[in-house]
Amino acid sequence: MSQEPIRFYRANEKPYGAFSNLYRREIKFEGEVFPTAEHAYQAGKARKESVRNWILAAPSPSLVAMAAHGLYYWDIAPGWSKTKFDRMKGVLLAKYTQHEDLRELLVSTAGRRLVETATVDNPVNRLWGEVNGKGKNKLGELLMEVREALVTEAALEPQKIAVTR
Repeated sequence: MSQEPIRFYRANEKPYGAFSNLYRREIKFEGEVFPTAEHAYQAGKARKESVRNWILAAPSPSLVAMAAHGLYYWDIAPGWSKTKFDRMKGVLLAKYTQHEDLRELLVSTAGRRLVETATVDNPVNRLWGEVNGKGKNKLGELLMEVREALVTEAALEPQKIAVTR
């Protein structure tokens, strides 16, 4: 991955704003339809149904995220710190397998590092992305894992067709 990384952050930026979890595109996840990937992800965070409903009732994806980030620890599902990355990967797989245009956009970045580049320096932004070049970039890493899975699946597709004939 020697090329310049692809940086994204705001959902309205062209063309890579679609990589933001706040990008408005419905996804079906765990048998439910959510307006954005952020909604689907944050729906798993709350311990109680009433708190979950409160989070999901926020009027925009960014407010859904803010509401969820503001939860007290006793309102957060047990083990969330251990399960949240798996949940995010599942949400991303759903997003990029349910929408062909988004799949094509993600696959078109093959070989390039994807980096969520935030401007506000805080622990959440440094976990999921980078701020001033520092951070774990977990969203970028998970997107690259999903991209690799999609590329591998596409490479195997002709073999699947040959086997089923």
